[in-house]
Amino acid sequence: MVALNQFDFVKGTDLLQKAIKSDDKFIEPYIVLAEVNTDNGLIKDAIKYYKKAIDIDPEFFPAIYLSLAKLEMKQSDFEIAKEHIEKFLLFKNLRSEIQSEANKLIEVCNFAVNAIKNPVPFNPINLGDSVNSKYSEYWPSVTADGNTLVITRMLPVKDQNNNIVTDANTPEELIIKNPTSAIKMFEMFQEDFYVSYKVDNYWKKALNIGNPINTNQSEGAQTLSTDGFIMYFTACNRPNGKGRCDIYKSELNGKYWEEPINIDAPVNTPSWESQPSISPDGKTLYFISDRANGYGGKDIWMSDLLPNGKWSIPRNLGDKINTSGDEQSPFIHADNRTFYFASNGRIGMGGMDLYKTTRNKDGAWTDPMNLGYPINTAFDEIGLIVSANGDKAYFASDRFADRGRDIFEFELYADARPNPVSYLKGIVYDSESFKKLKAHFELIDLDTRKIIMQAESDKISGEFLICIPTNSNYALNVSKEGYLFFSDNFSLKGIFEITHPFIKDVALNPIKPGQKIILRNIFYATDSYELEDRSMVELSKLIDFLNNNPKLKVEISGHTDNSGTKEYNAHLSEKRAMSVVNYLIKNNIASERLSYKGYGETQPIDSNVTELGKANNRRTEIKILN
Repeated sequence: MVALNQFDFVKGTDLLQKAIKSDDKFIEPYIVLAEVNTDNGLIKDAIKYYKKAIDIDPEFFPAIYLSLAKLEMKQSDFEIAKEHIEKFLLFKNLRSEIQSEANKLIEVCNFAVNAIKNPVPFNPINLGDSVNSKYSEYWPSVTADGNTLVITRMLPVKDQNNNIVTDANTPEELIIKNPTSAIKMFEMFQEDFYVSYKVDNYWKKALNIGNPINTNQSEGAQTLSTDGFIMYFTACNRPNGKGRCDIYKSELNGKYWEEPINIDAPVNTPSWESQPSISPDGKTLYFISDRANGYGGKDIWMSDLLPNGKWSIPRNLGDKINTSGDEQSPFIHADNRTFYFASNGRIGMGGMDLYKTTRNKDGAWTDPMNLGYPINTAFDEIGLIVSANGDKAYFASDRFADRGRDIFEFELYADARPNPVSYLKGIVYDSESFKKLKAHFELIDLDTRKIIMQAESDKISGEFLICIPTNSNYALNVSKEGYLFFSDNFSLKGIFEITHPFIKDVALNPIKPGQKIILRNIFYATDSYELEDRSMVELSKLIDFLNNNPKLKVEISGHTDNSGTKEYNAHLSEKRAMSVVNYLIKNNIASERLSYKGYGETQPIDSNVTELGKANNRRTEIKILN
């Protein structure tokens, strides 16, 4: 035992084997050998020694049955494990907490046996050597367009002479043990971020993101904004940290990441905060913490972004999600409703299982659904993310590799999928100088008038990407100080699948006389000038624009297609323009700043031959007068 306490695995086991050889009925060495092999991950050998001990004396040490059953569960031998748990429960004078644990394990065995008999579709594909290496890769993050992948990679720490550093005090989660060495060595590891880009449907070689995000300390468990321009991640034991591990933020400036900042209290505390997941609208951060007032060891919490740029006091997601066990790896999908996470506090396959839940319109979460076997196994499954269109999932596993954890992808079966989400992608630029611009994007549900998504284009490249969920109608507003806002409309009510994304560049017009914009979200009933309710979103934006530019005078103009007589179209278009002006006046926009005119069918912007062309010609415009 002295040798084992000094981490001399070979010498310790050799002494135990000699004790058994001298007396093969000596039961204690078998038990110790089982425990040592368990500690070193040698499950089959540990099971063998436990069974030897039971053969010698079935009642010598009742807890053997429970220890044996736990190992058999890791081997997916759930029916045999259940038998051993039931034998354990036959012993008298068991402590109540041990009985409760054993009864829960029987429930796990029952669940697992049924799950294995009813497997879900699962065909994981290794992302290959461009993404994975001989070291462990995990925590994948993918942009909404599916073309940028960021991973965490565990790398050995090396000294100035390029030798691997070892330290027996390295934290357990950052070590790889070598049980066959004469003295157990602990290689020191640290985590860095790597990024890979998909080109022609293939992942390019993953490259180290580099400074200032990566350091000689560990960075990991990252989350990307849907456009890939913002990263939240975990870093531990930093000089500016609030506790053991904190959440940091960095923004992409063109091609380079800016210096990370600690997002500070109240998200970060003296407790442990990690594994962030940012919502697609950028307004809610989900994360893991072991702070007080939770339900178990580690819980999932959420915090909202306030108008001043600070984060709100975090709220626990509640006992619908959190348990007396541990929850990990939260992931909010691009639909901003479907949520995936891992937990060991529920009846599942025995380790950390992956679950899916959905937020209802009232904000409550549905009962979590276990993703099933063989996605979940007796081992720990964590770090699942799902593509924006919902058909593909990514996760890390060491089940299928002999070189540590690798990143895999697989087609997600129908019941486990979120609502599919498309996206709008392009570049924002000045319509006259063609200079790339940083602009603010808002996607607004025309029925609820709520902002569904928001984002900003890159200030260097002007690139943007904003998610667009299916099955609703949306107004898109793009704004920048000194420019007319841009308006667009996405009519997706009743559409649940979009095979192609929306690719569109946005030209913003500088505010000056003669410049125009089309108000694409002003709606009237057929052959009527009465404004529909869904026009209120666009009208509110127009009011804000005029209030922010109080010296502007504008003309509101109405336009029609060529259906009907010219006289009728001129009259209808003028009445429609007047309706907009009257609404603005009712909302405290001075009448002397406003004029209106109906142009009828005289200024088409598209052909009147097709229905789409006619729809484009039926429009309301705003023009700067002075």
